[in-house]
Amino acid sequence: MSRDAVKTLFHPFAADMLPAPKAGERVLFLGAEAGAPRLEGFESEIVAVQNLRPLYRALQAHGSEVTPEISGEDYDAAMILCGKHRGENENRMAEALKRVKAGGLVLAAGAKEDGIVTLRKTLAKLGIEAESTPKYHGVAIWFARPDDVSTAVTKLEQKPVTIDNRFTAMPGMFSHDRVDDGSELLVSRMPTDFDGNAADFGAGWGYLSVMLAEKSPRTARIDLFEADYNALEFAKTNLLENCPRLTARFFWQDLAAEPPKEKYDLIIMNPPFHAGGQAAEPALGQALIKAAATALRSGGKLLMVANRGLPYEPVLASEFRKSEEVCRNARFKILSAQK
Repeated sequence: MSRDAVKTLFHPFAADMLPAPKAGERVLFLGAEAGAPRLEGFESEIVAVQNLRPLYRALQAHGSEVTPEISGEDYDAAMILCGKHRGENENRMAEALKRVKAGGLVLAAGAKEDGIVTLRKTLAKLGIEAESTPKYHGVAIWFARPDDVSTAVTKLEQKPVTIDNRFTAMPGMFSHDRVDDGSELLVSRMPTDFDGNAADFGAGWGYLSVMLAEKSPRTARIDLFEADYNALEFAKTNLLENCPRLTARFFWQDLAAEPPKEKYDLIIMNPPFHAGGQAAEPALGQALIKAAATALRSGGKLLMVANRGLPYEPVLASEFRKSEEVCRNARFKILSAQK
């Protein structure tokens, strides 16, 4: 998502299309990100909500009050920064409708590729007509919250998705409606006799951890590290329901900036390689590989899956005593490295 989208969101206030919220009013900011302009007269309290740890930490660094979970009601206004996932945008809109007072302002914005136009059309089909303005390569839309939003909330609110009759996830999470092919390939190469302490880097909603526990029933403990707070909450449920006897711990961390404090015998991971755009960004996976190298005991092992074209081999060679490609198929490769 372009950072210009933050400026797009605040543009209706800056251009005097909307009155700035006053002191004593409460504004809910969903999908909040740092970079909001300082506007004269914008004196209200902003309750920022951001579930992605790197963006959460950036807001904290700018002095914002921020939380990963939505709470509270009777807000005077809500602002929504849209992303690329339609279900997540609609769910945030549903939350805004539920939590803003009748007649209160609901304002949303996003880059044109973020689905803001689609969201406006969806609202129109539900009888909610929004004003709009284009700015900074994006669009801002706004409307007064209707008295009765029950139908709109029902249509917009996303429900958990059941995967393979045993896992649950939510729209907006990675591979929220299926087990991705790369993870399945990684599972096929997991050990069956592991009995030490493991970590799952970028654990998502917990699939790899569950499968490691099932393939190696003597696993002592698995620590799950995930930057998406919401995905980690679902991982807790999925681990409890599928592996109730497993000792597991859960860490909401940005591993590139917040390295683990303990050492592990095994680290498994299917690292992310997109940061909002469509082009692959190897730096994301490379940062996790470096974090894994520092978090493994001497002799410890990293087992990971990656798209075939991503150049992870050089960093593996520089960070580990030995590394190799275990297998590959048409799309993915399994890489192994030892400290």
